[in-house]
Amino acid sequence: MNGGLLPQPAGDGAEHRAGTPELGDDLAELVPDLTPMFPNAAPFLARFLPVALPTHLGLNSLFCDLHAFLKTLHEQSWYGYLHASHGDQSAYVLVYEGRTVTAAAASATGEQALGELLGLYEQGASLSAYPLPATLAHVLSGVGSRAWKFNLTEDFTGLHARPTGAIFYARGEIVATMPATLPYEGAFPAPLRPQTLILPRSLAGWAHHHYTLTLRGKDALNAITGVHQTFRAQHGAAGLAFLRALGEQLSPAEYAMRSDVALHDLEPLVQDFVRSGCVREH
Repeated sequence: MNGGLLPQPAGDGAEHRAGTPELGDDLAELVPDLTPMFPNAAPFLARFLPVALPTHLGLNSLFCDLHAFLKTLHEQSWYGYLHASHGDQSAYVLVYEGRTVTAAAASATGEQALGELLGLYEQGASLSAYPLPATLAHVLSGVGSRAWKFNLTEDFTGLHARPTGAIFYARGEIVATMPATLPYEGAFPAPLRPQTLILPRSLAGWAHHHYTLTLRGKDALNAITGVHQTFRAQHGAAGLAFLRALGEQLSPAEYAMRSDVALHDLEPLVQDFVRSGCVREH
């Protein structure tokens, strides 16, 4: 995991290094020093997740459908992180605006790690959810499998990690520090607007397929037909927009990313479109 780190120093920048001896007393009092929840974790994302009181603790597949839970978080525009553990295995997922935007496990990041969390949950893992302020969730959304050479700009948002600690930046301002480290100095810039992770093909093959409109599907998009009226009454404007996107050769996964719709909300629609003869798989 450490192989992608770049060991170049980021320059002096002492005036920006919160949580270090160079930090002035006044600034130290204003900037919270966060406690890491998983201080000994190997995945980079896990290493920088702060302690938080859980909103949900010990969820299990025996009594909680994970997709229904994720849908609830999406509807609430929830910010925070999920942790699933099963034996000595763990997976971590960051949630931003109710959307899963980055993830990490022992040997994977991103979509594959999200898949690992779902896999662990299905195997009986215990899952908990910890809320975060939106600003901290945004800062952490850029943490992936490698750190980049640090170059502080006036509007930098992201995490700056060093052997002596980490600094959380939002729009160029220090918003928190944490005694969590990397062996080399590096940065994880946060995207302007974090993109939703989509399940890997191994877990959601249907979402990566392309579909062709049948004559019935084309009629459903034609406002002068009775098929259109029936379809609109059943699926509404959102269903029409999705059907139109499928006809334009977008896969459900691509549509979910572009439209910010939760992928698990699209699966029953795809099933219904196929069953009713509006689309067929390529």
